Amino acid sequence: MAIYELPVKQITIMLANFSIARLPRIEFGCGSITKVTDLCRQYGSNVLLVTGARSFQSTIQFERLKSDFSSAHLQMHICPVAGEPSPQLVDDAVKQFSGAGIDVVLGIGGGSALDAAKAIAGLLKVKRSVMDYLEGVGPELPYQGPAVPFIAVPTTAGTGSEATKNAVLSVHGANGFKKSFRDDRLVAEYAVVDPDLLASCPKKIIAANGMDALTQLIESYVSTRANEVTDALALSGLQAIRDSLLVLYEHVGDTREAREKMAYAALMSGITLAQTGLGSVHGLASPLGAFYPMPHGMACGTLVAEATDLNIRTMLSREANNPALDKYSVIGDVLSSQQHKNKHASWEALTTILHDWTEKMALPRLSAFKLDETGLDQVVAHARGSSMKTNPIVLTDEELRQLLLSRL
Repeated sequence: MAIYELPVKQITIMLANFSIARLPRIEFGCGSITKVTDLCRQYGSNVLLVTGARSFQSTIQFERLKSDFSSAHLQMHICPVAGEPSPQLVDDAVKQFSGAGIDVVLGIGGGSALDAAKAIAGLLKVKRSVMDYLEGVGPELPYQGPAVPFIAVPTTAGTGSEATKNAVLSVHGANGFKKSFRDDRLVAEYAVVDPDLLASCPKKIIAANGMDALTQLIESYVSTRANEVTDALALSGLQAIRDSLLVLYEHVGDTREAREKMAYAALMSGITLAQTGLGSVHGLASPLGAFYPMPHGMACGTLVAEATDLNIRTMLSREANNPALDKYSVIGDVLSSQQHKNKHASWEALTTILHDWTEKMALPRLSAFKLDETGLDQVVAHARGSSMKTNPIVLTDEELRQLLLSRL
């Protein structure tokens, strides 16, 4: 565990200008999935349900949804998404359903299903390949729309995709990539966040997605684009995740309150990241998920403790007046529920908690996904995407390499 010894000056953060990008209308609360039928009906009678290959379709909520749709005379088309969505999956779905007169796309599932639904909704009327719009791939044409209305219903607490404008698509392998199709027109019309849908999440998903949400809240809070509004939302999300993540993971007793708080934290993480960008963990998670069979949440969860420690140490060494140092101390106090005597104690508390949660929830090391030292340079070389640009300090390639090495 690192020991922080350098003094840090008190920084006064002035209220700066900011802007807030488009957000969905939000329906939050247990049982809110019952509102979905009426929300879909306002757009028409032809609904494309994009969901996971098995999980949601095996639940009682799915049976109730089918019954409600039948009573409301809504026609349901189903597009299953197995694993992280690829550009090919999106293009195939657009080709299959573009002639079906779809009035609204309903995404129900984890981040993969919601990202796929978002991209499909954006292209059903456009009828072009998503490769034409992916950032950093192909011609990067400006997206003109129009998009089919999209309603997002998350069944996991982690990605925050229900609140963002980007659909993350992946091609896996040696020449793989993980890139975003993003535009304000892709933002969901409604985000329906029902904590009851988390009840059947397995522990591995709770750990990975919960640590993803935690990482997004931390990185949003210390981002170079953070503002007073996003700071307030991020802190409220961090407080919620502090009180719920381990409770939900360990599943002791009644977890309803924990589900509500985790669903809220994940939603806040999506809202804040959409406004501020992220940081080094997500910068690295993108190539890790492209080149190796590594789920996004697990990549974030296994890196966040070491990345936080590295950011703090690097700022103390090179930018001792960086305002993100004060923010990291606030996070340490929030997650530990304790007001520490100085910033050094707060930083120690923060990194100790993050390391402790990483171990308690058994987040695997990078080597579990076949990454070894020979692959580190390739990952680092592809880590300079948009997320890395808002990290509170610029990290060198060697520092990123050492970060990865610490979690092999």
